[in-house]
Amino acid sequence: MSNHQHTLIIDGTSGISGDMTVAALLDLGASEEHLREQLATLPVDGFSIAVTRVNKHGIDACDFDVQLAEGLENHDHDMAWLYGNEAAAELTHEHEHHHHDHVEHDHCHEHDHESHGHEGHHHAHHHHHRSLADVTAIIDGSQLSDGAKRRALAIFTALAAAEAKAHGKTPETVMFHEVGAVDSIVDVCSVAICLDDLGIEDIVVESLSEGHGTIHCAHGLMPIPVPAVVNLCQAGNIALTPAPVAGELVTPTGAAIVAALRTSEHLPARYRIEAVGYGAGKRPYEGCSGTLRCLLVHADA
Repeated sequence: MSNHQHTLIIDGTSGISGDMTVAALLDLGASEEHLREQLATLPVDGFSIAVTRVNKHGIDACDFDVQLAEGLENHDHDMAWLYGNEAAAELTHEHEHHHHDHVEHDHCHEHDHESHGHEGHHHAHHHHHRSLADVTAIIDGSQLSDGAKRRALAIFTALAAAEAKAHGKTPETVMFHEVGAVDSIVDVCSVAICLDDLGIEDIVVESLSEGHGTIHCAHGLMPIPVPAVVNLCQAGNIALTPAPVAGELVTPTGAAIVAALRTSEHLPARYRIEAVGYGAGKRPYEGCSGTLRCLLVHADA
């Protein structure tokens, strides 16, 4: 589409994550075929995407899932990893010696996925960490449009700054594992590709709802919102609305999307809804719809 008068309103009342955002944009009408074609130009392999329909709390929604090759499991939304259990503790211990010096991104996951990247070989027991420069090279090496590249890089740059601040490093030296993993690169690039495809210029987010409590990590309990989300909300001047939910509603990737791409926190004085999209989350929380609603609107002049 070439109509650049489109405004996107992201409803943050159920929080936000990368995969929920992609799903909502696909539900709004972004082309899945175009998305697949563009993702195929990323110089990484070992992943596929699945786009399906699900029903969340009575709402028909789109679900976007990055599936990693070789039976690798995406633990990004795995409740055992978020809140801990014996099996999780054993696995965590098993991997802990690999990268205790690195960023524990997205709930201190010490198990983040092996990357089957353009290095041309697999790391059977070694999790590949990526710097912002590595991620930038992957995005620059793709055939995404200039606008999509710019947005994807803006999201990762915001994430790097937030992580660096949390861990006492610089954006250049901070190492991503959750975010540097293939699935997170795919999530972020997919958001950028879909926004480009829909011709969206303005992105309005009034506030984000966030849950409460703690997340279980290798290093103990971490309060919600996690440090990267706190830093992103501070940097992006994002208003938070406490929700009566025990758990994390805003992921670092979700917060980075808003911090990097939002153009306004104020709804238009008048607007007409052109389309609505619902993106399904993976986590089952009581008291929360578990879907991200996005509206494509035309603001009346």
